Amino acid sequence: MKRENDEYLCKTYPKMMVNRNKDMQETCMCWGFECGDGWFNILNMLMGNIQHHIDWKNRTEEVVAQVTLDQVKEKFGTLRFYYSGGDDYISGLVSMAESMSGVTCESCGNPAGVQNNGGWMRAICDPCEIKREEEHAKRTAEYDALRQERERARVMKAEGHEE
Repeated sequence: MKRENDEYLCKTYPKMMVNRNKDMQETCMCWGFECGDGWFNILNMLMGNIQHHIDWKNRTEEVVAQVTLDQVKEKFGTLRFYYSGGDDYISGLVSMAESMSGVTCESCGNPAGVQNNGGWMRAICDPCEIKREEEHAKRTAEYDALRQERERARVMKAEGHEE
């Protein structure tokens, strides 16, 4: 996720983000939100609804434990939102958000489906998949050209030719 989106979520929902700057041996939130920007709106709405529910329920006394995030990531093409605290209502919100991520492009937020990309499951729309494939082909061609140039230089040096 882009830095500005990560920072927005941390600033907007500080009560949930108490683990954000802890050591990696204590929490996986030290890595930030490990998903694409296409899921930003899902996360923002989810976190907003969670915090609103907690604040409403706890307006006179603590009834619902404050949700704190342990890890937020993509796994098998959908969002995983690991947390502590909350109640059954919040569990339902999280389940809905995780389900919505499977029909939302992780890259751009447009409608999408989960696709198997060489064994890697991703929720990605067709235009983003085409762009991803083009970028991958370009990087592969650049790597191959560099590898061939290094091999040519190695052979030339082995044959006693200087460049």
